[in-house]
Amino acid sequence: MNIRYILINYLITFERVYMRSKFEKISLIFAGCLIGLLISINLPVFADKTKASNLPIDELRTFAEVFGKVKSDYVEEIEDKKLINEALNGMLSGLDPHSTFLDLDHFKDLQQGTSGEFGGLGIEVGMEDGFVKVISPIEDTPAYKAGIKSGDLIIKLDETSVKGLSLNEAVKLMRGKPGTSIKLQILRKGNDAPLTLTVNRAQIMTKSVKSKLIEPNYAYIRVTQFQERTGEDLAEAIIKLRKENKFALNGIVLDMRNNPGGLLNSAVAVSAAFLKDDQLVVYTEGRTADSKMSLTTAPENFIRDNPRKNNYIKTLPKDIQDTPLVVLVNNGSASASEIVAGALQDHKRALIVGTRSFGKGSVQTILPMNNGTAIKLTTARYFTPNGRSIQNKGIDPDIIVEDGSEFLAVREADLSNTLSNPQDKIKDTKKPGEDKATNPATSDGGAALKDFKPIEFGTKDDKQFNEALNILKGIDLHQKN
Repeated sequence: MNIRYILINYLITFERVYMRSKFEKISLIFAGCLIGLLISINLPVFADKTKASNLPIDELRTFAEVFGKVKSDYVEEIEDKKLINEALNGMLSGLDPHSTFLDLDHFKDLQQGTSGEFGGLGIEVGMEDGFVKVISPIEDTPAYKAGIKSGDLIIKLDETSVKGLSLNEAVKLMRGKPGTSIKLQILRKGNDAPLTLTVNRAQIMTKSVKSKLIEPNYAYIRVTQFQERTGEDLAEAIIKLRKENKFALNGIVLDMRNNPGGLLNSAVAVSAAFLKDDQLVVYTEGRTADSKMSLTTAPENFIRDNPRKNNYIKTLPKDIQDTPLVVLVNNGSASASEIVAGALQDHKRALIVGTRSFGKGSVQTILPMNNGTAIKLTTARYFTPNGRSIQNKGIDPDIIVEDGSEFLAVREADLSNTLSNPQDKIKDTKKPGEDKATNPATSDGGAALKDFKPIEFGTKDDKQFNEALNILKGIDLHQKN
């Protein structure tokens, strides 16, 4: 007998026994039909993936009951579409901080974001305790210039409280016509009272790679996030710097601080610029065959069209792969930037300098739906070449150099409902922020915040940058002796 037929008849019988109103019956039967239809459509898929699928009939019945009750008893009439979308939002956001449902507008915004042009404030965000948590402001955007920091908790948008909103709803409020402004009320670690910042919206056009010759023989390259052209832009920057210097470089500082991540293939491309041919960059493990990958520096792993012919990494000077390299990371370095840092560290290709990274070691896959919406779903964990899971742990620097902002540090492990690290055999009983050596949030955070002044990366006031340059000069001196 068809599972849909059984489910619908079960629901109808249940309603007759309890003598609900005519409207409730119609709503509940409609919901049962809807669920049954979805089940019948997707049953072959379930069978393919799980071989034997046991459908949660009781839970589906409860869903239908709730749906019908909301339709009949809620104080205002609610459209079916809104109810279904809210259910989808709740289903995905309850999994982990990075899975989410993308309606038509948000799916379009995401596609624009990875191409490097989109509208809004310029922040990478997640959810924490019902509020919007800033993972990292994107450099040179309105949010960055307004002083929004990694770890800020946004509690109010203009006059709207964020509590109770989904992440998509909050993001939608933050977006708007370029030139318009929005007031953000935020909670910041070490500050007793909420802060109010006014941010002017803009058309965000981010440049993912910035570079300069620090002084003769030493180059500085900053990757702000991983977009579609990041690998190509990096290659162009290296070639330009090499020509400008006229001789082989004695050292390169690769700065990925406050880099929230981005496209996986672009992270592989950046790694390939400094590693040897066919070296492993990252591998992933998940439940489906598609989620299990091993990505090396081979061009087919970061170039879609005719990878052998269009391999821009091959155009780089050969000496770049042997040029001493220092990589800068901090608590705002997440996901794809951690993949690069982990690969270069495991292959002993670079020294990692700064503070422990964010610790987002999960892979999100964008899965388009038939109606034009999509879901961003966590489908795998990624591992460095030596088999390390970065999830909830981050990349530990080879050389710790703090910049005075550690009291503001927020990492993946501080988020609620976060994905576990599979290599944690003994549960860590420490609370977020207890590790003073790596996250020194102290009782005098208010005083520290008062004295704290944000620095411009790659300048004379940038302590971590200057220390990285000194390390490169020390390596150069050691090699000459």
